[in-house]
Amino acid sequence: MDLNKALRTCQMLPRIGQRRSMSSRLTHIGKDGKPQMVDVGSKAPSTRTAVASAKVLLGPDVYRLVEESELGLGKMKKGSVLSTAQLAGIIGAKKTADLIPLCHPVPLTHVGLEFELLKEDHSLSIVSSASTANAQTGVEMEALSSVSIAALTVYDMCKAASKGIIISDIKLLRKTGGKSGDYTRTND
Repeated sequence: MDLNKALRTCQMLPRIGQRRSMSSRLTHIGKDGKPQMVDVGSKAPSTRTAVASAKVLLGPDVYRLVEESELGLGKMKKGSVLSTAQLAGIIGAKKTADLIPLCHPVPLTHVGLEFELLKEDHSLSIVSSASTANAQTGVEMEALSSVSIAALTVYDMCKAASKGIIISDIKLLRKTGGKSGDYTRTND
């Protein structure tokens, strides 16, 4: 992708999947233009959930190695790819506030990951769900961090076999709860 196309894509992003009730400003940028942590102190605590996904394009050779490893037919040098990625994804969700500078720590009540090997394009689909029972801010970043860290872990586990692995399509699929209401991605 050339730089001009990338810039045009970035300019369109706020409109993709956006509802009219969403804020038209960046809440983490203050009036002075500097980063700020949003004050959530006045928000009512509520149950919040989020689901995010990512895709890892493994290629035929790495796909076969991962598939054989998960079926117990072969061994990856570092162990089970999907079991390790699952643990990493859970840890990634729990550490989100440590990784994203302006993200609030959230008391998570659940984090779950699902993996599906997709033979047609030799890829791995990763879906993460996160929830909290009583928080003043959402768990979208936790779900997104979870799938990102899980995907990076798959890369780390498989990089000896191929450096051509591609991580793509990291996105929020759904969120519930909070002042902005529910959201479900519709443009896929």
